[in-house]
Amino acid sequence: MPAAGLDDAQAIALLVGAVGRPSPSGEEGAVAAFLRDALSRFAPDARLDAAGNAVASVGHGPRRVIMLGHIDTVAGWWPVRYADGVIHGRGAVDAKGPFCAMIVAASRLSDAAQEGLTVRLVGAVEEEAPTSRGARHAVASEEPPDLVVIGEPSGWDAVTLGYKGRLVLRIEARRSLAHSARDEPTAPELVVAAWQAVDAWAREEASEAPGVFDAVQAALLELGSGGDGLHAWAHAVVGLRLPLACPPETAEARVRSATRSVALPDGASLTIAAGASERAYRGPRDTALTRAFRTAIRRHGGTPRLTLKTGTSDMNVVAPHWHVPMLAYGPGDAALDHTPDEHVGVAEYLRAIDVLVDVLERLAAGAGEPP
Repeated sequence: MPAAGLDDAQAIALLVGAVGRPSPSGEEGAVAAFLRDALSRFAPDARLDAAGNAVASVGHGPRRVIMLGHIDTVAGWWPVRYADGVIHGRGAVDAKGPFCAMIVAASRLSDAAQEGLTVRLVGAVEEEAPTSRGARHAVASEEPPDLVVIGEPSGWDAVTLGYKGRLVLRIEARRSLAHSARDEPTAPELVVAAWQAVDAWAREEASEAPGVFDAVQAALLELGSGGDGLHAWAHAVVGLRLPLACPPETAEARVRSATRSVALPDGASLTIAAGASERAYRGPRDTALTRAFRTAIRRHGGTPRLTLKTGTSDMNVVAPHWHVPMLAYGPGDAALDHTPDEHVGVAEYLRAIDVLVDVLERLAAGAGEPP
């Protein structure tokens, strides 16, 4: 592929093709192969790695940039639709749109820029699953980068500097069956009481936080109950969004302390098991990477914004291992993530590609600049 790379029509076809291939977490094979084939048009080393990630390199310069975006989606697929300048479909925003924008931008890297940069593209699997398998494999297998761009929707004129951490907990109650006329809590009531204790703790923590990024947030994700005629049981799955000041191990200890207030009748038990967790991350405002994005966004008519997100992303996975400047960027409105109305405007998608091209060219020109 010549330095001009994929044109706008090919860029649109790339995203429509990616969104048109269902890829819920764990079932990314079809879209990964599609993206590998697209990458191979200008990156001879394009392949699927051992985790199933679509990976490729562009350029051979001394400054190494990893552009990592996830190609899996949450469940709930419908046929892709491209009409009136808008691409509708699962993954259009979260996050095939951002990764396809990265692919197109890398394809347009000039010969001169390829002398200054090595751009490593990683289309990661299982970001929407607790495993984060693709990003974890990248950390273990990729050469450490100098700069990292995570493909996530920020809007074409904004970058994301950080994401909150998370902790998933499973609360279970068991007890011997008793007649409902007895004045004792049932197993579901014990679980509800534990959830209320966790929620009260989170609200107390949040009341002292200066903003939502610094606050603990708790959500009740699942409830269930059952019995076998002799014993009854119930469970709840609780998700915590955590600030920098409250890492997962601290949150788990405080939840266990808070739930000790739940009074258990004879023959009852209450257990808490910690599941998936990630630490919060917040990157610096002034780096070679943020400067390049701010300049590029202004050049293309925008007023750059620096944002923080209350969710999590693969940034949380790679940041503890790659201690380099990083941020997240991509077209699309993050409020549409996981919704049945997920869509991205083609004009925004193409403008984000222009910004990314500009950023890469600037990073290549300043290859000797401190990060």
